[in-house]
Amino acid sequence: MTLAIIDTSTANIASVRFALERLGADPVIAATPDEARDADRLILPGVGAAGPAMARLEASGWADALRSETRPLLGLCLGMQLLFEGSDESDVDCLGLIPGRITRLDPGADGPWPHMGWNRLETVRDEPLMAGVDEGAHVYFVHGYHAAAGPHASVITNYGGPVTAIVRRGHAAGCQFHPERSGAVGARILQNFLEART
Repeated sequence: MTLAIIDTSTANIASVRFALERLGADPVIAATPDEARDADRLILPGVGAAGPAMARLEASGWADALRSETRPLLGLCLGMQLLFEGSDESDVDCLGLIPGRITRLDPGADGPWPHMGWNRLETVRDEPLMAGVDEGAHVYFVHGYHAAAGPHASVITNYGGPVTAIVRRGHAAGCQFHPERSGAVGARILQNFLEART
């Protein structure tokens, strides 16, 4: 099994790589699609804003490549949001792999904006990334925008209402939280992605 981390030039690439290396993986950091041609699966990390991240993906050729990709793909945090059709953050078109639009999170009475800290995972349907993870397990979130808990949300959390925590459509899945910063639970989720059947 070979794995490529898509180089989005964002701050969490190193921590994602280290988390994967702790699991025995040897990921390639791929600045262009050609650098990931031999990979069996792909991870799209991201922190920051949707507009600059999409601009980088467009400039590198990754945006077009991902729109026609069939290999297993896991988006992390902003990387998950980029899987959707568009984002109100920067009012930008995204990859369009999952229907829906990213909107500003309204935390209501649950806390400050942005959502930053540990929160519970609540399973709404079978999700391979959750194998061996108990419903109610806590993971670490940092985000001010979110995907509403629509038909492709396989796991939710609650922060001012239901928020997509894991989304899946076909070969593409995404975690709104940071598994690389979520201890043993996050490590298990990454391991499940590494071990998923292609």
